[in-house]
Amino acid sequence: MTPRERVLATLRNEQADRVPYDITHCSNGLGGFNREAARLFRERTGSENPDEYFGVERDVAWVDVGPTRLELAERYLAFHRLSEDLTYVPGEPAQPPPRAGTFSLLEWGTALVAGSDASYDRFVPPARIAENASLEDIEQYPLPDFDAEYRYAHLNEEVVSIRRRDLASVAFMAMTIFETAWQIRGMGPLMTDMLAGEDSAACLLDRITELSRFRAQRYAAAGVDVIHIGDDVGMQDRMLMSPATWREWLKPRLAHIIASAREVKPDVLFFYHSDGFIEPIIPELAEIGINALNPVQPECMDPARLKQQYEDRLAFWGTVGIQNTLPFGTPEDVAAEVKRRIETVGKGGGLYLAPTHVIAPEVPYENLFALVEAAKKHGRYD
Repeated sequence: MTPRERVLATLRNEQADRVPYDITHCSNGLGGFNREAARLFRERTGSENPDEYFGVERDVAWVDVGPTRLELAERYLAFHRLSEDLTYVPGEPAQPPPRAGTFSLLEWGTALVAGSDASYDRFVPPARIAENASLEDIEQYPLPDFDAEYRYAHLNEEVVSIRRRDLASVAFMAMTIFETAWQIRGMGPLMTDMLAGEDSAACLLDRITELSRFRAQRYAAAGVDVIHIGDDVGMQDRMLMSPATWREWLKPRLAHIIASAREVKPDVLFFYHSDGFIEPIIPELAEIGINALNPVQPECMDPARLKQQYEDRLAFWGTVGIQNTLPFGTPEDVAAEVKRRIETVGKGGGLYLAPTHVIAPEVPYENLFALVEAAKKHGRYD
Protein backbone atom coordinates (compact mmCIF):
# COMPACT_ATOMS: atom_id res chain seq x y z
CA MET A 1 0.00 0.00 0.00
CA THR A 2 1.07 3.59 -0.53
CA PRO A 3 1.05 5.86 2.53
CA ARG A 4 -2.06 7.61 1.19
CA GLU A 5 -3.91 4.34 0.66
CA ARG A 6 -2.89 3.25 4.17
CA VAL A 7 -4.28 6.39 5.82
CA LEU A 8 -7.52 6.44 3.85
CA ALA A 9 -8.16 2.76 4.57
CA THR A 10 -7.48 3.31 8.26
CA LEU A 11 -9.79 6.32 8.56
CA ARG A 12 -12.49 4.37 6.72
CA ASN A 13 -12.10 1.71 9.39
CA GLU A 14 -10.59 -0.81 7.00
CA GLN A 15 -7.52 -2.93 7.63
CA ALA A 16 -4.42 -1.56 5.92
CA ASP A 17 -1.02 -3.20 5.50
CA ARG A 18 0.15 -1.66 8.76
CA VAL A 19 -0.91 0.82 11.42
CA PRO A 20 -0.01 4.38 10.38
CA TYR A 21 1.79 6.24 13.16
CA ASP A 22 3.38 9.56 14.01
CA ILE A 23 5.36 11.14 16.85
CA THR A 24 3.74 14.56 16.55
CA HIS A 25 0.24 15.76 17.14
CA CYS A 26 -1.71 17.20 14.21
CA SER A 27 1.12 18.98 12.41
CA ASN A 28 4.15 18.67 10.20
CA GLY A 29 7.59 18.34 11.78
CA LEU A 30 8.46 20.56 14.73
CA GLY A 31 4.95 22.01 14.72
CA GLY A 32 4.13 19.08 16.99
CA PHE A 33 6.69 20.16 19.62
CA ASN A 34 6.04 23.01 22.02
CA ARG A 35 8.30 26.05 21.78
CA GLU A 36 10.92 24.93 24.31
CA ALA A 37 10.88 21.32 23.13
CA ALA A 38 11.46 22.49 19.55
CA ARG A 39 14.35 24.72 20.66
CA LEU A 40 15.95 21.88 22.60
CA PHE A 41 15.52 19.49 19.67
CA ARG A 42 17.37 21.84 17.33
CA GLU A 43 20.08 22.44 19.93
CA ARG A 44 20.62 18.77 20.79
CA THR A 45 20.36 17.26 17.31
CA GLY A 46 21.24 20.04 14.88
CA SER A 47 18.18 18.93 12.92
CA GLU A 48 14.94 20.56 11.82
CA ASN A 49 13.40 17.21 10.92
CA PRO A 50 12.16 14.99 13.77
CA ASP A 51 10.80 12.41 11.31
CA GLU A 52 14.28 11.87 9.91
CA TYR A 53 15.93 11.87 13.34
CA PHE A 54 13.53 9.38 14.93
CA GLY A 55 13.03 7.24 11.82
CA VAL A 56 9.35 7.99 11.22
CA GLU A 57 7.77 6.66 8.04
CA ARG A 58 5.53 9.62 7.17
CA ASP A 59 2.07 8.93 5.79
CA VAL A 60 0.44 12.39 5.78
CA ALA A 61 1.21 15.99 4.90
CA TRP A 62 -0.71 18.88 6.44
CA VAL A 63 -2.05 21.84 4.49
CA ASP A 64 -3.48 25.15 5.60
CA VAL A 65 -4.75 28.36 4.06
CA GLY A 66 -2.14 30.99 3.33
CA PRO A 67 -1.44 33.64 5.99
CA THR A 68 -3.48 36.80 6.16
CA ARG A 69 -1.86 40.17 5.61
CA LEU A 70 -0.18 41.62 8.68
CA GLU A 71 -2.11 44.88 8.52
CA LEU A 72 -5.38 42.96 8.80
CA ALA A 73 -4.18 41.31 12.00
CA GLU A 74 -2.84 44.55 13.45
CA ARG A 75 -6.23 46.27 13.18
CA TYR A 76 -7.14 44.32 16.32
CA LEU A 77 -4.57 46.13 18.47
CA ALA A 78 -7.17 48.86 19.04
CA PHE A 79 -9.53 46.28 20.56
CA HIS A 80 -7.08 45.33 23.35
CA ARG A 81 -6.09 46.81 26.69
CA LEU A 82 -3.03 44.75 27.58
CA SER A 83 -0.47 45.43 30.28
CA GLU A 84 2.20 47.95 29.36
CA ASP A 85 4.73 45.34 30.49
CA LEU A 86 3.92 43.27 27.40
CA THR A 87 5.63 43.96 24.09
CA TYR A 88 3.84 43.36 20.81
CA VAL A 89 5.97 41.37 18.38
CA PRO A 90 4.77 41.87 14.80
CA GLY A 91 5.11 39.03 12.37
CA GLU A 92 3.10 36.50 10.45
CA PRO A 93 -0.29 36.21 12.19
CA ALA A 94 -0.83 32.97 14.11
CA GLN A 95 2.87 32.67 14.94
CA PRO A 96 3.49 32.23 18.69
CA PRO A 97 5.21 35.03 20.60
CA PRO A 98 8.94 34.36 20.85
CA ARG A 99 9.64 34.85 24.56
CA ALA A 100 8.13 35.72 27.93
CA GLY A 101 6.91 39.30 28.17
CA THR A 102 5.74 39.42 24.55
CA PHE A 103 2.52 38.83 22.68
CA SER A 104 1.47 38.25 19.10
CA LEU A 105 -1.91 38.52 17.41
CA LEU A 106 -3.95 35.66 16.05
CA GLU A 107 -5.88 36.45 12.93
CA TRP A 108 -9.24 36.36 14.74
CA GLY A 109 -8.00 39.23 16.91
CA THR A 110 -7.05 37.30 20.04
CA ALA A 111 -3.74 38.19 21.68
CA LEU A 112 -1.43 35.26 22.34
CA VAL A 113 0.67 36.09 25.40
CA ALA A 114 3.85 34.09 25.90
CA GLY A 115 4.16 31.91 28.96
CA SER A 116 7.44 30.68 30.35
CA ASP A 117 9.63 28.61 28.05
CA ALA A 118 8.18 25.34 29.32
CA SER A 119 4.53 26.41 29.56
CA TYR A 120 1.79 27.09 27.08
CA ASP A 121 0.83 30.54 25.86
CA ARG A 122 -2.28 32.36 27.05
CA PHE A 123 -5.20 33.53 24.92
CA VAL A 124 -6.43 37.05 25.77
CA PRO A 125 -9.72 38.05 24.10
CA PRO A 126 -10.05 41.59 22.71
CA ALA A 127 -11.29 43.64 25.65
CA ARG A 128 -13.83 45.61 23.63
CA ILE A 129 -15.66 42.34 22.85
CA ALA A 130 -15.04 40.43 26.07
CA GLU A 131 -16.38 43.28 28.23
CA ASN A 132 -20.10 44.03 27.82
CA ALA A 133 -20.28 43.60 24.05
CA SER A 134 -23.68 44.29 22.50
CA LEU A 135 -25.25 42.37 19.63
CA GLU A 136 -24.25 45.25 17.36
CA ASP A 137 -20.64 44.98 18.57
CA ILE A 138 -20.62 41.29 17.68
CA GLU A 139 -22.21 41.93 14.29
CA GLN A 140 -19.63 44.58 13.40
CA TYR A 141 -16.52 42.88 14.79
CA PRO A 142 -14.08 42.36 11.88
CA LEU A 143 -13.38 38.73 11.06
CA PRO A 144 -10.46 37.30 9.04
CA ASP A 145 -10.52 37.31 5.25
CA PHE A 146 -10.91 33.55 4.83
CA ASP A 147 -13.08 34.25 1.79
CA ALA A 148 -10.24 36.06 -0.04
CA GLU A 149 -8.78 34.24 -3.03
CA TYR A 150 -5.14 34.98 -2.18
CA ARG A 151 -5.47 32.76 0.89
CA TYR A 152 -6.00 29.72 -1.38
CA ALA A 153 -3.69 30.49 -4.32
CA HIS A 154 -1.22 27.77 -3.30
CA LEU A 155 -3.72 25.09 -2.36
CA ASN A 156 -4.41 23.18 -5.57
CA GLU A 157 -0.73 22.88 -6.43
CA GLU A 158 0.16 21.83 -2.88
CA VAL A 159 -2.46 19.08 -2.82
CA VAL A 160 -1.27 17.80 -6.21
CA SER A 161 2.32 17.77 -4.94
CA ILE A 162 1.30 15.77 -1.88
CA ARG A 163 -0.60 13.29 -4.04
CA ARG A 164 2.46 12.81 -6.25
CA ARG A 165 4.41 11.81 -3.15
CA ASP A 166 1.70 9.23 -2.36
CA LEU A 167 0.92 10.92 0.96
CA ALA A 168 -2.53 11.69 2.34
CA SER A 169 -3.33 15.40 2.47
CA VAL A 170 -4.87 16.62 5.74
CA ALA A 171 -6.30 20.13 5.98
CA PHE A 172 -5.92 21.94 9.28
CA MET A 173 -9.14 23.51 10.51
CA ALA A 174 -9.03 23.05 14.27
CA MET A 175 -10.80 25.45 16.64
CA THR A 176 -13.60 25.26 14.11
CA ILE A 177 -16.35 27.09 16.00
CA PHE A 178 -16.41 27.10 19.80
CA GLU A 179 -12.74 27.67 20.58
CA THR A 180 -12.52 30.55 18.14
CA ALA A 181 -15.70 32.06 19.60
CA TRP A 182 -14.47 31.99 23.19
CA GLN A 183 -11.09 33.34 22.18
CA ILE A 184 -12.94 36.36 20.77
CA ARG A 185 -15.67 36.79 23.39
CA GLY A 186 -14.01 35.21 26.44
CA MET A 187 -14.99 31.78 27.73
CA GLY A 188 -17.08 32.98 30.67
CA PRO A 189 -19.05 35.59 28.72
CA LEU A 190 -19.61 33.26 25.75
CA MET A 191 -20.87 30.37 27.85
CA THR A 192 -23.10 32.73 29.84
CA ASP A 193 -24.52 34.05 26.57
CA MET A 194 -25.13 30.50 25.34
CA LEU A 195 -26.89 29.41 28.52
CA ALA A 196 -29.03 32.56 28.44
CA GLY A 197 -29.91 32.02 24.79
CA GLU A 198 -28.53 35.39 23.76
CA ASP A 199 -28.73 36.43 20.12
CA SER A 200 -25.15 37.66 20.40
CA ALA A 201 -23.93 34.08 20.98
CA ALA A 202 -25.82 32.79 17.94
CA CYS A 203 -24.50 35.68 15.85
CA LEU A 204 -20.86 35.06 16.74
CA LEU A 205 -21.11 31.29 16.29
CA ASP A 206 -22.92 31.70 12.97
CA ARG A 207 -20.35 34.15 11.60
CA ILE A 208 -17.49 31.80 12.51
CA THR A 209 -19.38 28.79 11.13
CA GLU A 210 -19.85 30.52 7.79
CA LEU A 211 -16.12 31.13 7.40
CA SER A 212 -15.38 27.54 8.46
CA ARG A 213 -17.90 26.29 5.90
CA PHE A 214 -16.19 28.35 3.20
CA ARG A 215 -12.76 26.99 4.14
CA ALA A 216 -13.99 23.40 4.23
CA GLN A 217 -15.53 23.73 0.78
CA ARG A 218 -12.34 25.23 -0.62
CA TYR A 219 -10.30 22.39 0.86
CA ALA A 220 -12.72 19.89 -0.65
CA ALA A 221 -12.59 21.60 -4.04
CA ALA A 222 -8.79 21.38 -3.99
CA GLY A 223 -9.04 17.62 -3.52
CA VAL A 224 -7.87 17.36 0.08
CA ASP A 225 -8.25 13.83 1.45
CA VAL A 226 -9.02 14.61 5.10
CA ILE A 227 -10.23 17.70 6.96
CA HIS A 228 -9.34 18.15 10.61
CA ILE A 229 -12.13 19.92 12.50
CA GLY A 230 -12.98 20.18 16.17
CA ASP A 231 -13.11 22.17 19.36
CA ASP A 232 -11.89 21.29 22.83
CA VAL A 233 -15.12 20.59 24.71
CA GLY A 234 -13.78 18.02 27.20
CA MET A 235 -12.08 18.24 30.57
CA GLN A 236 -10.22 15.46 32.37
CA ASP A 237 -13.27 13.54 33.57
CA ARG A 238 -16.30 15.39 32.21
CA MET A 239 -17.36 17.72 29.43
CA LEU A 240 -16.78 21.46 29.47
CA MET A 241 -20.48 21.96 28.80
CA SER A 242 -23.50 19.71 29.06
CA PRO A 243 -24.22 17.40 26.13
CA ALA A 244 -27.51 19.28 25.73
CA THR A 245 -25.67 22.59 25.34
CA TRP A 246 -23.27 21.06 22.80
CA ARG A 247 -26.25 19.53 20.99
CA GLU A 248 -28.06 22.87 20.77
CA TRP A 249 -25.21 25.21 19.89
CA LEU A 250 -22.43 23.24 18.20
CA LYS A 251 -23.75 20.01 16.70
CA PRO A 252 -25.94 21.57 13.97
CA ARG A 253 -23.21 23.99 12.96
CA LEU A 254 -20.62 21.21 12.71
CA ALA A 255 -23.07 19.12 10.70
CA HIS A 256 -23.56 22.04 8.29
CA ILE A 257 -19.80 22.36 7.72
CA ILE A 258 -19.40 18.63 7.05
CA ALA A 259 -22.39 18.43 4.72
CA SER A 260 -21.26 21.53 2.81
CA ALA A 261 -17.81 20.07 2.15
CA ARG A 262 -19.32 16.79 0.98
CA GLU A 263 -21.51 18.65 -1.49
CA VAL A 264 -18.21 19.47 -3.21
CA LYS A 265 -16.28 16.22 -2.56
CA PRO A 266 -18.53 13.42 -1.30
CA ASP A 267 -15.65 11.18 -0.22
CA VAL A 268 -13.73 13.74 1.83
CA LEU A 269 -13.03 12.36 5.31
CA PHE A 270 -13.31 14.24 8.60
CA PHE A 271 -11.63 13.67 11.91
CA TYR A 272 -12.81 15.51 14.98
CA HIS A 273 -10.40 16.77 17.62
CA SER A 274 -11.29 17.41 21.23
CA ASP A 275 -8.99 16.94 24.15
CA GLY A 276 -10.40 15.36 27.27
CA PHE A 277 -13.57 13.39 28.03
CA ILE A 278 -16.28 13.59 25.36
CA GLU A 279 -17.96 10.18 25.60
CA PRO A 280 -21.56 11.53 25.79
CA ILE A 281 -21.36 13.09 22.32
CA ILE A 282 -19.41 10.39 20.46
CA PRO A 283 -22.51 8.71 18.94
CA GLU A 284 -23.69 12.06 17.60
CA LEU A 285 -20.29 12.84 16.09
CA ALA A 286 -20.59 9.63 14.11
CA GLU A 287 -24.16 10.56 13.21
CA ILE A 288 -23.17 13.88 11.60
CA GLY A 289 -20.43 12.29 9.52
CA ILE A 290 -17.22 12.23 11.55
CA ASN A 291 -14.93 9.38 10.44
CA ALA A 292 -12.33 9.42 13.23
CA LEU A 293 -11.82 10.76 16.74
CA ASN A 294 -8.67 12.52 17.89
CA PRO A 295 -6.74 12.43 20.19
CA VAL A 296 -8.52 9.88 22.46
CA GLN A 297 -6.57 10.62 25.63
CA PRO A 298 -6.19 7.34 27.55
CA GLU A 299 -6.10 9.25 30.85
CA CYS A 300 -9.65 10.47 30.11
CA MET A 301 -11.30 7.70 28.07
CA ASP A 302 -10.50 4.01 27.59
CA PRO A 303 -9.47 3.57 23.94
CA ALA A 304 -10.05 -0.19 23.98
CA ARG A 305 -13.62 0.21 25.25
CA LEU A 306 -14.35 2.91 22.67
CA LYS A 307 -13.08 0.57 19.97
CA GLN A 308 -15.50 -2.12 21.14
CA GLN A 309 -18.40 0.35 21.15
CA TYR A 310 -17.73 2.13 17.86
CA GLU A 311 -15.56 -0.18 15.77
CA ASP A 312 -18.09 -0.19 12.92
CA ARG A 313 -18.59 3.59 12.97
CA LEU A 314 -15.35 5.37 13.90
CA ALA A 315 -11.60 5.18 13.60
CA PHE A 316 -9.23 6.54 16.25
CA TRP A 317 -6.24 8.87 15.80
CA GLY A 318 -3.88 9.26 18.77
CA THR A 319 -4.27 7.13 21.95
CA VAL A 320 -0.64 7.31 23.24
CA GLY A 321 -0.71 9.18 26.53
CA ILE A 322 1.18 12.45 26.78
CA GLN A 323 0.24 13.07 30.42
CA ASN A 324 1.90 9.98 31.87
CA THR A 325 3.44 7.39 29.56
CA LEU A 326 5.48 9.48 27.14
CA PRO A 327 6.93 12.02 29.59
CA PHE A 328 7.31 9.85 32.69
CA GLY A 329 7.32 6.22 31.57
CA THR A 330 10.30 4.14 30.55
CA PRO A 331 10.93 3.09 26.95
CA GLU A 332 9.56 -0.30 27.98
CA ASP A 333 6.37 1.37 29.23
CA VAL A 334 5.98 3.20 25.93
CA ALA A 335 6.55 0.04 23.90
CA ALA A 336 4.01 -1.84 26.01
CA GLU A 337 1.39 0.90 25.55
CA VAL A 338 1.95 0.98 21.80
CA LYS A 339 1.64 -2.81 21.59
CA ARG A 340 -1.52 -2.75 23.69
CA ARG A 341 -3.13 -0.06 21.52
CA ILE A 342 -2.33 -1.94 18.32
CA GLU A 343 -3.72 -5.21 19.71
CA THR A 344 -6.93 -3.61 20.96
CA VAL A 345 -7.76 -0.39 19.10
CA GLY A 346 -5.87 -1.44 15.96
CA LYS A 347 -7.53 -4.83 15.69
CA GLY A 348 -8.99 -5.10 12.19
CA GLY A 349 -7.88 -1.57 11.30
CA GLY A 350 -9.06 1.87 12.37
CA LEU A 351 -6.05 3.08 14.40
CA TYR A 352 -3.73 5.95 13.50
CA LEU A 353 -1.22 5.78 16.36
CA ALA A 354 0.14 9.09 17.68
CA PRO A 355 0.72 11.09 20.87
CA THR A 356 -2.37 12.78 22.24
CA HIS A 357 -0.83 16.25 22.39
CA VAL A 358 2.30 18.17 21.49
CA ILE A 359 5.71 16.95 22.62
CA ALA A 360 6.89 18.80 25.74
CA PRO A 361 10.47 19.14 27.06
CA GLU A 362 9.91 16.37 29.62
CA VAL A 363 9.52 13.67 26.95
CA PRO A 364 12.79 11.66 26.72
CA TYR A 365 13.99 11.01 23.20
CA GLU A 366 14.38 7.34 24.15
CA ASN A 367 10.61 7.22 24.53
CA LEU A 368 10.01 8.61 21.06
CA PHE A 369 12.42 6.08 19.61
CA ALA A 370 10.54 3.40 21.56
CA LEU A 371 7.21 4.55 20.11
CA VAL A 372 8.55 4.35 16.56
CA GLU A 373 10.26 1.00 17.05
CA ALA A 374 7.20 -0.58 18.69
CA ALA A 375 4.89 0.76 15.97
CA LYS A 376 7.13 -0.79 13.31
CA LYS A 377 7.50 -4.06 15.22
CA HIS A 378 3.87 -4.66 16.16
CA GLY A 379 1.95 -2.61 13.61
CA ARG A 380 2.00 -4.85 10.55
CA TYR A 381 -1.11 -6.82 9.59
CA ASP A 382 0.17 -10.22 8.43
